[in-house]
Amino acid sequence: MAASMLKVAVTRLSRCAQHCSPAVRMFSSSPPHSQGVPTALWKLGRLNHVAIAVPDLQKTTALYRDVLGAHVSDVVPLPEHGVYTVFVELGNTKLELLHPLGEKSPIAGFLQKNKSGGMHHICFEVDDINAAIGDLKAKNIRLLSPEPRIGAHGKPVMFLHPKDCDGVLVEIEQA
Repeated sequence: MAASMLKVAVTRLSRCAQHCSPAVRMFSSSPPHSQGVPTALWKLGRLNHVAIAVPDLQKTTALYRDVLGAHVSDVVPLPEHGVYTVFVELGNTKLELLHPLGEKSPIAGFLQKNKSGGMHHICFEVDDINAAIGDLKAKNIRLLSPEPRIGAHGKPVMFLHPKDCDGVLVEIEQA
């Protein structure tokens, strides 16, 4: 009886071996499909910062500096953008604290809808902002200004419409 059970088990095992694929992953030695495809005109780089709109810039700055122990910049007014900014250094990226400057500040409108403040936008570096803008326009991504403006780091920036970026306001900045 043991012999017949062994024979059944071996038969089933050999059938499985014929129909089951091996567990070892095979890698192709043929050239990658990307050969002959032109490289991108621009490259999306690292996360530069996450911007947070805050109703009380002094209180939030003190939280990051005094309670959490982060290095924070001085307050910098950017009247052309309608904001005061403070950067919180995190090592691998930064937080940008935004507070309204003037009555027409886009941050004032944001804070009217979000009284406690909150995440406003994310910023990615790009290696060629002009190529990125041209490519994004061709892909029907709406831009929030006709031309790049100089941002808080003294480099050209462009904001992309959140409705075209899955609900997120995205800023691109020349690396």
